[in-house]
Amino acid sequence: MGLAKRRKAMGYSQEKFAHALSVDRTTVGRWERGETTPDAVQRPRMAELLQLDLAELDVLLTPPQADFQASSASLSGDRHGSGEIDDMIRREFLRLLAVTGALTALSPDEAEAMAEAAEGGSIDDFHRMNGHLWQVYQLARSKRSVTAVVQDQLSALSDALKAGSSRQAGALCEAAGDLFQLAGELAFDGNRYTDAAAAYTLAASAGSEARAFDLWACALVRHAYVGLYAKRFAEAAEILDVARRVAARGDSSLSTRYWVASVQAEAYAGLPDLTACERALDEAEGVADLPGLIHNGGWLRFDGSRLAEERGARYVQLGRLDLAEATLSSVLESGALAKGLSFRRRGAVLTDLAAIGAKRRDVEQVVAYGGEALRLAQQSGSGYVAHRLQALQVELGSLGQDRRVAELNAEIGVLCMT
Repeated sequence: MGLAKRRKAMGYSQEKFAHALSVDRTTVGRWERGETTPDAVQRPRMAELLQLDLAELDVLLTPPQADFQASSASLSGDRHGSGEIDDMIRREFLRLLAVTGALTALSPDEAEAMAEAAEGGSIDDFHRMNGHLWQVYQLARSKRSVTAVVQDQLSALSDALKAGSSRQAGALCEAAGDLFQLAGELAFDGNRYTDAAAAYTLAASAGSEARAFDLWACALVRHAYVGLYAKRFAEAAEILDVARRVAARGDSSLSTRYWVASVQAEAYAGLPDLTACERALDEAEGVADLPGLIHNGGWLRFDGSRLAEERGARYVQLGRLDLAEATLSSVLESGALAKGLSFRRRGAVLTDLAAIGAKRRDVEQVVAYGGEALRLAQQSGSGYVAHRLQALQVELGSLGQDRRVAELNAEIGVLCMT
């Protein structure tokens, strides 16, 4: 069943469906014709309206594989259609694990003979390339542009493992676990949450095989994010509890365990459990006591610099608007004094304060903070702030037909289209 059939089966006209999602009717038409796909922020509400979970919605919105890959290749000339990345991840990693098991069973002489025949790059080369790919990914406007190189790098890793020695297998698995996390991020950015979960699962398996506890724990955290996005908070909390135990066996000088705690706070806020949420946030604050380099800028980037904003966002999530407003206002004030808030972070805080106003039906607060966030997004070109503003549109629907709110809503719509 396609999107249009499902919409009709649930009793929605295109116009009513569009209104419920705060988009134009023509946008729904483009989704139904397969010309575009809904943004990540629109999917939870869409799934709710269609009475589907996010995985089922993902399937509903995904064109047939062969047709999609053919059209993708013809439009872009790119042999790496976005539908191929999930198959590549599964195929290459299953081969990688199978070869690892075989290598560990070989005698030392046999393993060394295979190592001498290896023609791939060194393990250090793989780690350097992975680090470069993470940097490119973070800076790229189009995340999909990284996909082809990730696929090539993973293929090279698999070939190197096949030809390597048993002593190299663990280090190569560690490099693969790094790369699978990046592949998962690419899938998540492309709104393919089932594929992202598969990639993170494989990354965790690679980290486990290498006994790289911090890498392993970070893969589990990313997997939990898929559950958090789908509002499966109890499921995410279970994964995060395992991540916490794995991280406890990792490098105590790294920020891994504190990142786990900060994400646990989000799961607890969704359950909702204020006490557990605040306990997790307090634990995450311990990152400030770590000396030296506490992350690697790739699969581990947590430095605690955004914990104050995170605390405010969790209070919004819990409906504790008094605590949320006090926390977020303090962040804005301290950031202005120290000039320590980037456009991205300031925009996120302003959007959360506008959302608080919407929940209170305080039009003045919505227009003041939402308008400032909109101007920041327009000036900076920040897609992240635009994404947060798009999420705010759902809250704006509760304010009826107020002219200023309607104008703000329309301007956000224009921003997101451009």
